[in-house]
Amino acid sequence: MPDHLLLITAPDCHLCGHARSVLGALSLPAREVDVQSAEAEALAARGVPLAFLPVLWDGERVLAYGRLSEKKLRRDLGL
Repeated sequence: MPDHLLLITAPDCHLCGHARSVLGALSLPAREVDVQSAEAEALAARGVPLAFLPVLWDGERVLAYGRLSEKKLRRDLGL
């Protein structure tokens, strides 16, 4: 399991709220980053796709984006 997760979000994003709920249900802490921030811009410049929010990033790869699936994350992360 990754030690550092970022959840890139936008204000008033209903899928972002759903993502927070899924991460909470899995007890996965993630630091939230606003898509308009300089940090998100730097991630986009590194090639992290930010077209479909939210984006869950582990520092190396996109784990999920859009409507996060608890079942898929459990499987992918071995939870």
